Amino acid sequence: MPSFAGSAAEPPLADSYYALLRRYGLDNDDGDDAADTAAAAVQPVVAECELPMIDVGCLTTRGGSEEEVAACAAAIARAAEEWGFFQVRNHGVAPELLDAMRREQARLFRLPFEDKCRGGLLNDSYRWGTPTATSPGQLSWSEAFHVPLAGVSSGGSGGCNFGDLTALRDVTREVAGAMSKLAGTLARVLAEAAALPDRRDAAEERFPEGCDETTCFLRLNRYPACPVSPDGAFGLVPHTDSDFLTVLCQDHVGGLQLMKGARWVAVKPIPGALIVNIGDLFQAWSNNRYKSVEHKVMTNATTERYSVAYFLCPSYDSPIGTCQEPSPYRTFTFGEYRSKVQEDVKKTGKKIGLPNFLV
Repeated sequence: MPSFAGSAAEPPLADSYYALLRRYGLDNDDGDDAADTAAAAVQPVVAECELPMIDVGCLTTRGGSEEEVAACAAAIARAAEEWGFFQVRNHGVAPELLDAMRREQARLFRLPFEDKCRGGLLNDSYRWGTPTATSPGQLSWSEAFHVPLAGVSSGGSGGCNFGDLTALRDVTREVAGAMSKLAGTLARVLAEAAALPDRRDAAEERFPEGCDETTCFLRLNRYPACPVSPDGAFGLVPHTDSDFLTVLCQDHVGGLQLMKGARWVAVKPIPGALIVNIGDLFQAWSNNRYKSVEHKVMTNATTERYSVAYFLCPSYDSPIGTCQEPSPYRTFTFGEYRSKVQEDVKKTGKKIGLPNFLV
């Protein structure tokens, strides 16, 4: 078995990987089977693509004409229908802020693994690998802090524990606030586009109901270089997002792939742009007009990758509702949805998601 000795900061991903290989009798002394298995998990990629790019400056600055705002809203809705993903520029999240986030994020993940696991850091939100994995193809080669924003936005005893990382605390609050503003703006535009004419004012003013700075999440991701396969392995296994909307800042390394026309395509990183994708809740609310698209992250054999994701989520007791009746889905709350996803993953290793809630 190959040996991959890492620093004290690295999570024991290779140990988990080879334990899963041994479980299936796939491991041998020279590691060839490990590389073959990792390569087999990688589906062919058609090509690197550029997602629809939308200038949302007229929305974020409120300085556009009525015609510009209408054209921008139409482009957003069209991308949500056809791709489920799009990119935005002039989004209102300052590049200097994102650069600071990247620096502090790297400093966070360089902490010793034991401190990340058991130090109570960021309110014990640290995650690595895939605890429920039962085969190598279910293992995510990554580590992350999945931070509830309720603690980030508050101070005192109820606040999030950043320890000595005061710079990280400050930049996290700023990034969360800026991404929250952008996500709310985009969500209201999409809601207005999908709602019936007599419900558009309500959709624009209140949507998404049950979402605020205390119900959403910020996920700080790191994808270590993956030496087990020259062709890469899953940084995040194929999945859809269980929220309304996700706003993602990825670095220059790349690795994000999405399903388009029953084939995987790689998303080309564009400096300064943010990626936005539709989540399961928005697909349900829009009666399947907007698409929550399966996507994954592939690792790099030699280079680590960082990203920050903002998840627009309602409170657990919020009913998801619909833009118009009849809906193909029965009524359910966000809490019910999350519980069912967790139950399915624990039982089968896979998320089933929206099909569980069809009428």
